[in-house]
Amino acid sequence: MARRALMVGVNDYKSINDLSGCINDVTNMRSILTTYLGFTNNDIRVLTDSRATKANIMTRLGWLTKNAKAGDYLVFHYSGHGSQIRDRDGDELSDNMDELICPYDMNWDGTFITDDDLNKTFKALPDGVLLEVFLDACHSGTGLREAGLGRPAELGPKNAPVARFLPPPMDIVCRHEGEEDTLKPKRGFQSAKRSTLHHILWAGCRDNQTSADAYIGGTYNGAFTYYFCKHMRAAGGNISRNDLLTRIRNSLRHEGYDQVPQLECEATARAAKAFSAKTKK
Repeated sequence: MARRALMVGVNDYKSINDLSGCINDVTNMRSILTTYLGFTNNDIRVLTDSRATKANIMTRLGWLTKNAKAGDYLVFHYSGHGSQIRDRDGDELSDNMDELICPYDMNWDGTFITDDDLNKTFKALPDGVLLEVFLDACHSGTGLREAGLGRPAELGPKNAPVARFLPPPMDIVCRHEGEEDTLKPKRGFQSAKRSTLHHILWAGCRDNQTSADAYIGGTYNGAFTYYFCKHMRAAGGNISRNDLLTRIRNSLRHEGYDQVPQLECEATARAAKAFSAKTKK
């Protein structure tokens, strides 16, 4: 059984507002993979900041999925800005929106990675490959009208968390102004064409919320990734996805965060040990 993981984190963006906790998310999650799941350095590829261009991410996604076969375990973790753009190709018949993640060289002329791009890569995986995707980013339709993302330096690090959402510029927003109420509920990074038993998605928040880039325990982190890793360590890696999700949600609520992490998979996978297709014993 092969194990491969691609981990992407972007704090320092080329042309948009920066974040602070994404590199820590990568190192934190990488530690979970090597400590509890038997991943080695050779099994993991990391792209951060200026290395995390669209071209590099797509190339590494090709590495992640190439020659995968039944029994293999693949992980894709992304921490950074997320957004939405109106679908102009007519393929998003269910919601009319493309969800997207923002690489280092993000711009609104096509240098972004949509749910369609990810699904095109992942749906080609053969049956029996276990794929677990983690998105600690915002993909919120209600965020279209949010103000800028930056925290003024004079406020210091312990103030309100920054939302990991990139508002589209006005020309993009105007393409569907006034149509929001006619759009059907968003499907996010879901796909009816892939197995929800062996293709598992963790999202840092609901599709109408934002994921926090927060100052926790003396360092910046993605709030979702921080508590995911904290509870994995507390359980020694031996915890079901469903129990893990409950503990993460409880911690975020207790600490005053509005975001509610989501887990997309079938009941069998929910009951299984985290990072496994087998039922927890």
